[in-house]
Amino acid sequence: MTPQATLARQRDNQRLGMKLGLVALFFVGFGFAMVPMYDVICKWTGINGRTNATAIALDKNTQVDASRWVNVEFLSHSMPGVGLEFAPEQFTMRVHPGAVIHTSYLAKNLGDREFVGQAVPSITPAVAAAHFQKIECFCFTQQKFKPHEQRSMPVVFVVSPELDKDLGTITLSYTFFEAVKAS
Repeated sequence: MTPQATLARQRDNQRLGMKLGLVALFFVGFGFAMVPMYDVICKWTGINGRTNATAIALDKNTQVDASRWVNVEFLSHSMPGVGLEFAPEQFTMRVHPGAVIHTSYLAKNLGDREFVGQAVPSITPAVAAAHFQKIECFCFTQQKFKPHEQRSMPVVFVVSPELDKDLGTITLSYTFFEAVKAS
């Protein structure tokens, strides 16, 4: 290979390296932008089953629809390796739309160190999320557990009477994550 061909190949390799570096940089930026973009898209379309992130004020004029029942199922997950036992006190209940409902989740820190975490709720089917209003929830704030501490954490909610009458079951699911440490 001639010296000119070698120089041309090196230039081509440098250009290719720069292009691949730019592609990698683009995808790193795109990865960081995905979370806010996903939140915006979910807010616009109403998908994802997200519930209210803060307590709502209960409308005193809410009427209980005693003519029908809605089954509410409760699920819980904790991320692997966080050392938290996490479960609903009851796995299902029948509620009348419009009624104020009280339930709890139980959590226990299995570790020998303090645990600070945050529960993220989700509702399925997603169309029911707009009709599931939390009045009080442990998911509104980070939870701090001492080593081996166990606690009952309340959830107070209302299923709106405007919920589609064809929807007979709603699933409330919480995933507990370890809180990100600020640096």
